[in-house]
Amino acid sequence: MDFVLKGKVAFVAASSQGLGRSVALELAKEGVHLAIFGRTEETLTSTAQEAASLGTEVLSLVGDLSSEDDRDRMIRETLNKFEKVDILVTNTGGPPAGKFEDFGKDDWDKATAQLLGSAVGLVKGFLPGMKNQKWGRIIAITSQAVKQPVQNLVLSNAVRASVVGLMKTLSQELGEYNITVNNVMPGYTQTARLDKLIEGNPAFKNVTQEIPLGRFGRPEEFAAAVAFLASERASYITGVSLAVDGGWIKNIL
Repeated sequence: MDFVLKGKVAFVAASSQGLGRSVALELAKEGVHLAIFGRTEETLTSTAQEAASLGTEVLSLVGDLSSEDDRDRMIRETLNKFEKVDILVTNTGGPPAGKFEDFGKDDWDKATAQLLGSAVGLVKGFLPGMKNQKWGRIIAITSQAVKQPVQNLVLSNAVRASVVGLMKTLSQELGEYNITVNNVMPGYTQTARLDKLIEGNPAFKNVTQEIPLGRFGRPEEFAAAVAFLASERASYITGVSLAVDGGWIKNIL
């Protein structure tokens, strides 16, 4: 299927590894030019080289998305190079695992800046261009936890839900500009983040028994869903939260 994305420009946050990396590479296969971001230059360079080998143009940006200064610099450098961003994929690493009483105010402030603040800042930076050209895709990588809380992940459960509220509201406000806004909710997917959760939480080792498909997801399966929502083929889909979780979420809606 031709996603009609060749020549578009995407900013993919937290794309040096994990789900963000898979999304960046999937978009590169569709001919999308990329601005990719990560905190670690070595892993970011590896991702950039692989994406460039697919024939696309890549801008690598090192920094911390929860820092307003770093975020503004990345937005500025991206627009200086590409002049526009057609597809914005918001994404960050997850906050630490734990229960409510494990965390203080600083932990909550940090999680809010990391998850919600980064999404707000990126949308503010790239939205004017999308509105001007009357075309855009904003896709937030959230978590299955926004529909069904995951045990021992109180920070993620609480703050990621606010990102969904933001994106749903934006979908209502931006439809007239031909900008779609959606969330994609990864389930248990084979990434370093999942390995860390399993290591710190023995109960996670048997979690495949809760997944109807009986296995963890593969990053490329998740990335394919994001690429579809970014495409012209998904031009009438907005305001949805799409689960890519192997059926783990038990909600009817």
